[in-house]
Amino acid sequence: MAEEALQRKLDALPDAPGVYLWKDAAGEVLYVGKANSLRSRVRWYFGDEAAASPRLGLLQQRIADLETIVTQSESQALLLENNLIKEYHPRFNVDLRDDKRYPWLAVTVQEPFPRVLVTRNAADDGARYFGPYTDVGALRQTLRVIRRIFTVRSCNYGLPADAPDRPCLDYHIRKCKAPCVGWESREAYGRMIQDVLLFLEGKTLEVRQHLRERMQAASAATDFELAAELRDALKRLDQIEEPPTVERVGGGTCDAIGLARDEDDACAVVLRVREGKVLGSEHTFLVGVEDVPESEILTAFLVRFYLPRERRAPVTYLPCPPADETAMAEAFGDARWAVPQRGSARRLVDLADQNARHLLETLRLETFEGAERAEDPVYSLGRDLGLSAVPRRMACVDISTSQGRDTVGAIVWFENGRPKRGEYRTFKVKLVEGQDDFASMREVVTRWLRRRLDESRPLPELLLVDGGRGQLNAALAAAQDAAVPEGALALASLAKRDEEVYLPSRAEPLRLSRRSPALKLMQRARDEAHRVAVSFNRKRRTARTLTSELLAVPGIGPSRRRTLLERFGSLAGVQSASLEELAAVPGISRGLAERILSHLSGRR
Repeated sequence: MAEEALQRKLDALPDAPGVYLWKDAAGEVLYVGKANSLRSRVRWYFGDEAAASPRLGLLQQRIADLETIVTQSESQALLLENNLIKEYHPRFNVDLRDDKRYPWLAVTVQEPFPRVLVTRNAADDGARYFGPYTDVGALRQTLRVIRRIFTVRSCNYGLPADAPDRPCLDYHIRKCKAPCVGWESREAYGRMIQDVLLFLEGKTLEVRQHLRERMQAASAATDFELAAELRDALKRLDQIEEPPTVERVGGGTCDAIGLARDEDDACAVVLRVREGKVLGSEHTFLVGVEDVPESEILTAFLVRFYLPRERRAPVTYLPCPPADETAMAEAFGDARWAVPQRGSARRLVDLADQNARHLLETLRLETFEGAERAEDPVYSLGRDLGLSAVPRRMACVDISTSQGRDTVGAIVWFENGRPKRGEYRTFKVKLVEGQDDFASMREVVTRWLRRRLDESRPLPELLLVDGGRGQLNAALAAAQDAAVPEGALALASLAKRDEEVYLPSRAEPLRLSRRSPALKLMQRARDEAHRVAVSFNRKRRTARTLTSELLAVPGIGPSRRRTLLERFGSLAGVQSASLEELAAVPGISRGLAERILSHLSGRR
C-alpha cells in the first residue's frame, strides 16, 4: 500500500523547481535535495546510475515516502534546501561537522549610538553582521583592534533615552568619548562607526584616508588634542596594516576557497585577500561526503557557510565549478565567482587547497587519537556491533589460495585488543577441490571449532571473518556443523572493498566511521589474519616446488628427498653442492649423485 502511494506521488510530480524530502517508514527525513525539475530529478533516484552508488543504493532501500515543496526558482530551492537541512539534519546529506553556531561580530547600526558586539545569532534586526568566525581567537583579536583604534562605547545603555549621570571609566582612560552624557555628538560618533564598518570590510586604505583628513582638519582648527588622538589611531592602524607575517600574493581583493576531502570528511578554507595581501582565513569541516561529487560538496559549503557571510569580497575564486551553476550565480548576486586556471588567482586557490589538506589531516589525527584515548576499542567494538558480551577474546579467519592450489586457512587470536600469537592456527584445506572460498571457509572454521570444543578450550566472544555475506554464511554453517551451542559465539564479517560489517542479525551491512576505534581493531585483526594466511600459502607453494623438483630425479623418493633437504637446507643448496658432497650423504651413491646434478643443472 505504501509503495502504491509513493508511486502516485512520483506520477504527479510537476516539471518545476523545488525541494524534495525522502522519508523512511517512520517518517524520518533521510535526505533533502533541490531540483530545477522535480519530475526528472526525483525519478532519477530509481535509475541504474543511482543504484550503482553504495550510498544511494542504501538510501533507495529505506525510502518509504516523499514530500515536495515547489518554489519559483532554482535559487529559492537552493536556500530552502539549506534551511531544511539545518532543521532536520538528514543522515544522507552532506553536513557541517560542528553542530554549534559560530560567533559573529555585530555592529548595531540600527541604534542611535551603535555598539560592536559578539553574538552567535545573526538575526534580521537591522544590525550589520560580520562573520561567522570559526576561529574565536581571530574574532577576539579583531575586537581588541577595533577598541584600540576606535572609541566605540562598550556600555549597554539605550542611548540617548537611557543614559547615566556621569561617564564611566572608559572615558577617563580615553577608550570612549562619553556620548552617553552628550560629550560626543551623534554625527561625530556616526562618522567613527562608518570607519569601523570600513575596517571590518577590509577597506583599511579608506579608513586611513578618513583619519588623516580629520587629523589635518583638527590641526588646522588648533584642536591639537584631537589631532594627537587621530595621529595615534593612524599609527596603530599602520602597525596592524603591515604586520611582519603579511605577504603580498597578488590577486587584488578577493576570496580564495580551497577544498580537501578524505573518505567521509572534507575541509573547506576561505582565504581573505585584500589588496594583494592575505589578511586571514576561515575554515569549516564537513561530514558525510563519501561518494558525493566535489561540485556538490562545494555547493553545500557555499550555501551553508560562505554566502551568509557579509565580509565577502566582490570576486570569489573556486577550486572547481559548483553544482547548479545557474542557481549559484543568482545566489551570489552582484558578486561574481570564477575557477581560475593560471596566474596569481590560481596560486591563491592552490594555497587555500594546501591549507585545507593540512587542516583535514590535523583533524583526522586529533580525532582518532582522542577517540583512542577516550574509549577502549574492545568496548567500542561490542557496543557498535550490538554484542551481548564484550569481545575481549576475538578470533579472525582468512583463506588464501594460489589459483585454486595450495589453499590454506589462518586463524589469529586477539585478547583485549592485542594479538596472542600462541593461539594462532593454520590449516591445509583438504576437502575442497579448486578455488571455492565459501567451502574452504566452512571447512577451516568447522575443524577449528571442533578442535577447541574437543579440547575444552574457550571460544572467542567474537569470530570475525574476512569477506562479505557469503563468507559469513559459510562460518555460520560451520558453527552448526561443529555443534556450537546457540548464543556461545558471535560472528561478523568485514568486507575489504567498502569496509562494511555484515552481521547475522542485520539484512543490511553496518558502515562504521572510518575513525571508529572498533573498525580500526577489526581491520588490524583482518590484516593480521591475511598476513599469516598468505605466509603459510607461500610456504606451502615453495615446499611443493622443492618436492616436485627432487622427486623428478629417478631414484629419489620422499625419504632421500628429506635427507637431502636436511643436509643442504634448500633446493639451491643441493644445486650448489659438489659431486663428492652429494655422494657423502647416507643413501646417495655416486651414480645417483651424478643423476641429481645432471637433472638440476638442466633446470637452471
